[in-house]
Amino acid sequence: MLTASQKKLIAQAALNFDILSEQRFCQLCKHPDSIASASDSELQAFLQLANALYRGGEPIVSDADYDFIYLAELGKRHPEHPLLQAVEPEPAFAGKTVDLPVVMLSTDKAYSMDDVERWAGRIEKAAQELGKNFAELSFKVTPKLDGYAAYDDGEMLYTRGDGRKGQDISRVFERGLRVAGHGHRGLGAGEIVVSRSYFDEHLAAHFDNARNFQASVIKEKELDEHAEAAIKKQAAVFYPFALLPCWEGPWQTLIAGFENIVKTVWHQVDYDVDGVILEIVDEELKNHMGATRHHHRWQLAYKENLQTAEVEVLRVTPQTSRSGRITPVAELEPVRLSGALLSRATAHHYKMVLEKGIGPGAIIRLARSGEVIPKIEQVIRPAEPQVPERCPSCGHELIWDNDYLICPNNLACPAQISNSMEHFFRVLKNNDGFGAASIKKLYENGIRRVDEIYALTAEQFESMGFGPKQSQNLVDQLLRSRSEAVEDWRFLAAFGVFRMGLGNCERLLQHYALTDIFSLGEDEVVAIEGFAEKTAAVITEGFANIKPLFDKLMGLGFNLQSSQQPADNASHPLAGKTLVFTGTLHSGSRDELGKQAKAKGAKVGSSVSAKTDYLVAGDNVGANKLNAAHDKGVSIINEQEFLRLLNGAGA
Repeated sequence: MLTASQKKLIAQAALNFDILSEQRFCQLCKHPDSIASASDSELQAFLQLANALYRGGEPIVSDADYDFIYLAELGKRHPEHPLLQAVEPEPAFAGKTVDLPVVMLSTDKAYSMDDVERWAGRIEKAAQELGKNFAELSFKVTPKLDGYAAYDDGEMLYTRGDGRKGQDISRVFERGLRVAGHGHRGLGAGEIVVSRSYFDEHLAAHFDNARNFQASVIKEKELDEHAEAAIKKQAAVFYPFALLPCWEGPWQTLIAGFENIVKTVWHQVDYDVDGVILEIVDEELKNHMGATRHHHRWQLAYKENLQTAEVEVLRVTPQTSRSGRITPVAELEPVRLSGALLSRATAHHYKMVLEKGIGPGAIIRLARSGEVIPKIEQVIRPAEPQVPERCPSCGHELIWDNDYLICPNNLACPAQISNSMEHFFRVLKNNDGFGAASIKKLYENGIRRVDEIYALTAEQFESMGFGPKQSQNLVDQLLRSRSEAVEDWRFLAAFGVFRMGLGNCERLLQHYALTDIFSLGEDEVVAIEGFAEKTAAVITEGFANIKPLFDKLMGLGFNLQSSQQPADNASHPLAGKTLVFTGTLHSGSRDELGKQAKAKGAKVGSSVSAKTDYLVAGDNVGANKLNAAHDKGVSIINEQEFLRLLNGAGA
C-alpha cells in the first residue's frame, strides 16, 4: 500500500481513489503486464496517479514501465487520447499559480534509431519546404537532465505546471540556490538538480532518490539540514539548458558517430541524466515546424533502454490463456533492469523451453528494450526443462499444436472461461467495471457465462462480495452495454472466436449479415478477400461453438449497428471510401463520426495508408498523419468538408 507521503502527493494533485482503489492501483504497479485487464477509466486514473507520484518525487513505477507499458496501453486503445497529447502536469507546490512567460512543453521520445531517423526525415522535408539544404543544417545534442523543470525569467522562477500555467517558486533562490556553473539569472528553461556523486555520498541515506530530494528543496517550508548543506555547497543548483555542454554538427556526422556522441554527451555532467536531447539549431526551421500541444516537432529526446542481465531461473510456471494456449512464464531471481525490478520473463511457447533448456537452475541473459515483459536473449547455462502434461487451470490433458501446448477443454477450463468473459467486456468497450478482479470474483461465485452476468441483480452482486455502490454501478454498466449503440463487428469480435479479431469481423460482416454467419460454409468464407482455407475451417468451427451463447445474448436486445451497406447508399459520395480521422473534432467523437460514415458505406481506418481516400483533420493535428497523407497523396479535408460529404454533397 502507499506511504503517507505518497497519499499526500495524490491529495495535493486533487486526485483520489474513487475510480481505481488504492489496492488495485498498487496491484497494477507490481504486475505491469496485467494493465490490459484495466478498464479505460481505470487506466486513465492509473496514469494520473503514477504521474503525480513521479512528479512529486515519490515514483512508484519506472520510466520504462510508464512509457512502454501503461502509456503504451492507452496509445494502443486510444491513439489520440488527450492524455497522450497533453503536457504531463507537475505537482502543485506552495506558491501562487501564474502564467508562464513561454509555453513549456514536454519532449517527444525515441528509443530506437528508426525513431530518430524518422524524426530527421521530417526535418529534411520541412527544410525542403523552406528551400534549405538539409546537409548544411546544424544539429545539437545535450544531456537530458532528470530533475525538476522550471523557468527563470530573471525575476521569478516558475514550475512547469501544465506547460502554460506554473507556480512561483522564487523562494528557492532566496534560500541560496545558485545557477549552475556560476551562471547568471534569467537564462530561461532549465532543471533543479543535485550532483549525483554528492547525493550518493551525503544524501542517499536520507532520501530514497534524487527526485525525492529535489522535491524537498521546492516544497519544504523550511529546509532540513541536508538540503541546506547541499545548496550551500552548490551540489544542488538550477541548471539552465542554455549552459549545458553539447555536441553540434551536421546530420551525416551525427548519424555516423551516433553511438559515441550519445555516450560522450550522456556522461558530461555529474547529474542524473535519462537520455539526450536532439534538436535542430535553425530558428526559422523551428518556427516553421512548430509544435503539437504536447511537444516541439524540432526536438527529440533519445532514451537508450537496452540493458541486459544474467539471472537464474527459479521455475517455469504454465499459464492458460483465453485461447487455451499454455504460456511458459520463467520465474526469476529478482533483478533490476532498465529501472524496474523484474522477477519473470515470457518464454513464448514450450517448444522454445524444450529446445533451449529453460528450466529450474538455468542461467539466462535477460534483455529489455521497450518490451512489456523482458525477453530471454540467450540461455547461457541450460537446465532440464519441466513440461506440463495437464492444464494448470483445469487438469485436462494437454495436446501439442505446432510449437504450442494446448488445453482442449475450452468449455470447462476455469482460466479459459474467466479470460473469455473478461475479453467480451473489454472488446465491447461500452462498459466499465468488468476487469480481471471482478470477473475472478464472479467465477468464484459460480458464474460461468456472459449471459449469466447480464442476469444478475444488484442484490446478487452484493451477495458475492461487491459493495452496495459498486453493485448498482455494475448493473448500470450492463444496462449501458445493451442500450448503447455498438457495431455488429465489435459485438462478434467480443466472443473471441479464433482468427476473428476486429478487422476480420468487420470484413466478414460487410458481406454477410450477423445472423447469417452461422450457416456459412468454408467455401463462402474463403471467397472473401483476406481469408485463407485453413483459417476458414477454424472460423466455421468457432462459430458453431459460440452459437448457443450468441443466441442468448441476442435475446437481451443489444443495440447493434449493421455493417451492411443499404442499397440506396451505393451512390453516396462516401460509399467505398476509406477515411482516417485525426485531431480534435467538434461535431462528435471520432467513434460517432466514424459510425455515421460507415452507415453511408465508408470504411474507417486508424492510420494513413496508400488506400486512404480522405484524412479528416480537426484542430490540434499532429505532424505524423499529415506527413503520411502528403507523402501518399491522400486528400486532407477539414471537419466541415467531411460533414458536407456525409450529407451527400461534394467536398
